[in-house]
Amino acid sequence: MRLYYNSRLRGTAALQVRDDHPSILPSFHPSILPPFHPSMKESPEFNVPVGQLQEADLAEADRIFRLAFGTFLGLPNPIEFAGNADYIRTRWTADPSAALGAYLDKGLVGSNFATRWGSVAFFGPLTVRPNYWNQGIAKQLIGPTLDLFASWAVSHEGLFTFAHSPKHIALYQRFGFWPRFLTAIMSKPVNQASHTTDFSRYSEVPLGQREECLGACREMTDAIYDGLDLEREIRAVDAQKLGDTVLLWDAARLIALGVCHCGPGSEAGSDACYIKFGAAKSGSSFDTLLDACEALAAAKGLSRLIAGANAGREKAYQQMNTRGFRTEFQGVVMQRRNETGYNRSDTYIVDDWR
Repeated sequence: MRLYYNSRLRGTAALQVRDDHPSILPSFHPSILPPFHPSMKESPEFNVPVGQLQEADLAEADRIFRLAFGTFLGLPNPIEFAGNADYIRTRWTADPSAALGAYLDKGLVGSNFATRWGSVAFFGPLTVRPNYWNQGIAKQLIGPTLDLFASWAVSHEGLFTFAHSPKHIALYQRFGFWPRFLTAIMSKPVNQASHTTDFSRYSEVPLGQREECLGACREMTDAIYDGLDLEREIRAVDAQKLGDTVLLWDAARLIALGVCHCGPGSEAGSDACYIKFGAAKSGSSFDTLLDACEALAAAKGLSRLIAGANAGREKAYQQMNTRGFRTEFQGVVMQRRNETGYNRSDTYIVDDWR
């Protein structure tokens, strides 16, 4: 099943689903708003209380997430969106204080999830129950999210959303976010042949050495962008057994890392390995990192490797194309104050802020 954009159509109809290709559609989740039409007017806004999303509401948050995206994308059975991938409970478990819920008459009507990578923060998926679209609930979820960003004192803020949707773009522009580069969600078949890449896994690091290992990861990412720190993701993947983190060393110096989700119950879904974040010091170590992530996928018996390539990081993007990655769909990264962040041509990073 493949998601593609038909330029002759508008709104939901422009995003169509075909069954002629293995799909990574379940991984597609920029923040959801209804389709845009110039004549569309918002209904009177509800004043919706927003607070920390409670564990008891996770099942309903997951249902709203699937229903909202499935409805927006025009799926025959919207609730089946994302299959057996999990974006809600995994993100809540990683940091319950960064998960927000909008409540009306004591019932959950929407949610948003903030993520902090040291000095970098982004949010999503932001979803609202379809019968409450166009009533200002998304805006009321964004305000407290930005308050969280301010309390974290981050230096760079962003999100990933639908590139074709004027309504999404306009909403986030109200809060100071600006559309910059397209991010392609790319995939390739996993080569199941023997892999000889020498790498280690965070899960294999002795408990007494993990703080030192996390310090090496922090030192490497900080050299790429001041304050960038993936400790939250590395710990979450390990604690929740969502996959593993690939580590590449040159003697005692870390030269690349890849935080990977693997299989059902993670953000990858069935039969896939998803590089949620990967970074390398150079083009050669970036190639080796992709080899290592593919080796991890093969070792786990997975057939598809998925990663996000931002067009602002053109060297990494081009290397992925050369290695056989192909774009399945794309969105746009919006960055607050129109800052570049680490989306520079000289950075070897894969991620996509979904």
